[in-house]
Amino acid sequence: MALSSSVYNAEPIPEAARAEVEALLASGDLFRYTAQADAPVSLLERDFAAFMGSRFALAVNSCSSAIFLSLRALGVAPGQEVLIPAFTFAAVPSAIVHAGARPVLVEVGENYRIDLEDFRAKLHAGTGAVVISHMRGHTSDMDAIMEMADALGVPVVEDAAHSLGTLWQGRKIGTIGRVGCLSFQSYKLVNGGEGGILITDDEDVFAQAVIMSGAYEHNWKKHPALTARFAAHQNALPLYNMRMNNLSAAVIRPQIAEIDRRVRQGRENHDHVAEALNSSPWIDVPPAMPKEQRAPDSLQFNLVGFTDAEARDFMDATAAAGVGVQIFGMAADNARAFWNWRFLGDTPDLPRTRAMLMRACDTRLPARLTRAELDAIAGAILAAAEAIKGEQRAFGT
Repeated sequence: MALSSSVYNAEPIPEAARAEVEALLASGDLFRYTAQADAPVSLLERDFAAFMGSRFALAVNSCSSAIFLSLRALGVAPGQEVLIPAFTFAAVPSAIVHAGARPVLVEVGENYRIDLEDFRAKLHAGTGAVVISHMRGHTSDMDAIMEMADALGVPVVEDAAHSLGTLWQGRKIGTIGRVGCLSFQSYKLVNGGEGGILITDDEDVFAQAVIMSGAYEHNWKKHPALTARFAAHQNALPLYNMRMNNLSAAVIRPQIAEIDRRVRQGRENHDHVAEALNSSPWIDVPPAMPKEQRAPDSLQFNLVGFTDAEARDFMDATAAAGVGVQIFGMAADNARAFWNWRFLGDTPDLPRTRAMLMRACDTRLPARLTRAELDAIAGAILAAAEAIKGEQRAFGT
């Protein structure tokens, strides 16, 4: 069966957003600080913090901005090292460069999670911060990471752009480090077109991030009451103007009520397709970690025993079947392949991550897909692998 719509199409925005959007359009009141209280952005921050179980939330224009503000608020110094997984999106090292720091890439294994031995070797007391990207929703061992970072007094920022709704030992991803950063870009679980949010329990980090996000003069008074903290930073911090506007918040906030349902359906979709793909000797879908309850809206798998030429043929075959599968290391100029981050200078030698990226495949599985559509995706992937590798199995070579 052919897919009824592209896997890149988002779910409709909930009806509850329409009346608020219409009111905003009629008033033209799109700036978050115009209202004295209960502006849509303020209400989003209140509701999202409550959903995540965090003391504070700051809505901004992107997850990248949230990461940048976190590093600045944590006091990461110019030129200081910030550890990140070598498997992440280019926006993450870009945010670190924007903050004046230096990204240090850590190896990632075949299960898409950070290599703890390489992490241990590169982490030291002078490290400014660690930014852990739970890339494509795959959670690294947060217990081990936090233990090592805490022992050296190094703050951890969670890039949870792909992990809204994921649990680690019952705790929501994004609430384990000092700061959590999440995304509302269109391909994420909650769709605002663009947008991000920073969550934390740290009063001073929050106060600094609020001011630097663009709460000029005394607009910080429209945030949770931390008067002494805010006043201490008044006019002492630069303003980067990374605010979210009311129209974006009006679209995003009604989707908070949809998160649990989307997580449940996304996990069911992922596990259904993963079970089918793991029946092939040519495909491996890494399992969740024992302490992790995933919230996937996409699926990643590794090709087993493929040459480079065969891997490229596999991409072509799935594309011809109407199923969008990309191999991270082979898709042209892929922003998740670390050797394409030429703005960092010399490409580091990261053989484990490179080998993984050259065989790691990615396909979207949004929660709205039907079982028939999921079976069509799985069938196309299995057929492509069998067409390329099946002859070897038939002749025992």
